[in-house]
Amino acid sequence: MNTRPLGRTGLSVSEVGFGAWAIGGGMWGAADDATSIAALERAIDLGVNLIDTALVYGEGRSERLIGEVVRRRPEKIVVCSKVPPMNFQWPARADTPLRDVFPARHIRFSCEQSLSHLGLDCIDVLQLHVFASAWATENEWWDEMQALRAEGKIRHVGISLNDHQPGSGLEVIRRGRVEVVQVIHNIFDQSPEDALYPACLEHGVGVLARVPLDESALGGRLRLDTVFPPGDFRSRYFAGQRLAETVERVEKLRWLERPGRTLAQAALGFVLGHPALSSVIPGIRNPRQAEENTAAAEAGRLTSDERTRLREHRWDRSSSA
Repeated sequence: MNTRPLGRTGLSVSEVGFGAWAIGGGMWGAADDATSIAALERAIDLGVNLIDTALVYGEGRSERLIGEVVRRRPEKIVVCSKVPPMNFQWPARADTPLRDVFPARHIRFSCEQSLSHLGLDCIDVLQLHVFASAWATENEWWDEMQALRAEGKIRHVGISLNDHQPGSGLEVIRRGRVEVVQVIHNIFDQSPEDALYPACLEHGVGVLARVPLDESALGGRLRLDTVFPPGDFRSRYFAGQRLAETVERVEKLRWLERPGRTLAQAALGFVLGHPALSSVIPGIRNPRQAEENTAAAEAGRLTSDERTRLREHRWDRSSSA
């Protein structure tokens, strides 16, 4: 497993990280803790040293499982977590005042809850779980993050950008207030490459790319008659004509498959090919997924011709900033 710098943090992280939303259960349906722990262990065995979670993933379940594994492993694992919006609105609305979403007391309470779940003294990267560009100039969230850092409860500050809104992070990056950004980046959503990634490279900001498989679609296993398990949020994500359109678009990518490279690995390879990227964080639920996804660090590499051809598959699904 190759490593890359996480921006200017001084940390080196595995190219492929562990996205830990699904192991919390909840919106991904049922999850088995023994299988989740086995997935975490296998990923670390294969060189993964970055795990991304959040306080709301399974109401702390994801964090507790991660803490159980990380505390007993000898390797240095970079643990990233997130403060949920106090109003529980995803995505953040541009006109919502910061005081309704991330007041200082809420940031501190959430951080301390995450530390308790993880059983750790410090979170390597604490991120705001949503972000609106208007908050870039607000001081309350920034001052509280600095206070938590001064107290040794967090090491670095990050934000997780709203779905399909990479431009909302530009101002806060230019002001030097974040060291890490998390953003959706995949074959369909190539928008971070327009302005966000150049800004990250210019200002030394690390990038965590989430949803690299478009909520499993780019794994190539969805069909027109796919039915998701009870409680799985994908029944809404792929509602209406979205499933049919997604399946049609994925079928046009089958040329990426070849002996020794799955469609999922090629999709991860597309994201890995950008120099701004620090780590791609696909969701991992079991040891098999850990093995397939980590193998993408080598098997998923794309040629320049393949990357050029993939520009034709961009799918604009942007929402309001």
